[in-house]
Amino acid sequence: MLQSFEIERYMASWFVKGCEMTQNVAECEMSWFLAQLKPNSAQIAKRNLERQAFETFLPLEETTQQRSSRFVTARRPLFPGYIFVAFSAAQGCWRAVNSTQGITRLVSFGRAPAPVPDGLVDGLKARCDSMGKLVAASALATGDAVTFTKGPFSDFVGEVEKIDADRRVWILMDLMGGQTRVRAEEAQLRAV
Repeated sequence: MLQSFEIERYMASWFVKGCEMTQNVAECEMSWFLAQLKPNSAQIAKRNLERQAFETFLPLEETTQQRSSRFVTARRPLFPGYIFVAFSAAQGCWRAVNSTQGITRLVSFGRAPAPVPDGLVDGLKARCDSMGKLVAASALATGDAVTFTKGPFSDFVGEVEKIDADRRVWILMDLMGGQTRVRAEEAQLRAV
């Protein structure tokens, strides 16, 4: 017996809110668009768009925040309040995206939604793992300005002093009027 969400997905594969899907590849050229989300509705919008057979991409990053004297690591959207959606603008199905629960509107310049420049989403996807989490770039060099993404120095900025053979990074930070040398893992850092 099919569950209700399976039936919705099956029907959405043939029709997307009244827009008939075509088998002609030339007419079905997919482009990426940016949709603005309602507050705290990223997962709701992603789920509802995928139920309608839209391809979505929500890049995430791991952040550490201090809450009541302890540090909590959580995954947050890289672009808070926005999600990437792929569809064919020629079919006019963008109205279905605008009426999706969790979506405020598609980013537009004029009356029609504006596509995201080619290669932007592909470049972001290349830097993310299979779950959409942004993987830190490993191209740190001596003298680079970096910010801590995890741990007690979260959101502090420093300068790379040296990188050891075992990939430990020594950072110079300005703390209390003097420079302090701190050792960190490369996964804890992001280039500024």
